[in-house]
Amino acid sequence: MISQRARYAFKAIVALARARPGEGLQIRQLCEQEKLPRKFLEQILLALKAAGYITSRRGRDGGYELLKPADTIAIGPLLRSVDGPIAPLPCLSRTAYRRCEDCRDEAHCELRAAFAKAYALYLSALETTTLAEVMSMTSEKTASPEAVASLLLSD
Repeated sequence: MISQRARYAFKAIVALARARPGEGLQIRQLCEQEKLPRKFLEQILLALKAAGYITSRRGRDGGYELLKPADTIAIGPLLRSVDGPIAPLPCLSRTAYRRCEDCRDEAHCELRAAFAKAYALYLSALETTTLAEVMSMTSEKTASPEAVASLLLSD
């Protein structure tokens, strides 16, 4: 499950991707449009800016804009920039690996084996799916949750 912070970040970055190029969205607009709490959104936007996904301009006509095209923003790294590691177990993490404290033998760990395959599929989908693809999938009127899931899992 993704955190509330990741959900808000995803909503904000989609709103920025839908904005007209060259026209930034102000925090107030993002909060109203996406029903996001301002204080929490300010922190999230700072994290997205530090990760190089967005930029900001000051002033009356200022606001936040995407720095990268939506077709170059993969979902996995985006989630990591907001939430940190996304693996269900620390021993499966590719970016923050550490051995589980209660593990006797990683090679024969049933818990690790139970999650490894599912996580590999999940991770592959997150690493190869772009923001533009998700927006395209969900913009079609006929896009059911099942259709979106099957598009993500087909490779």
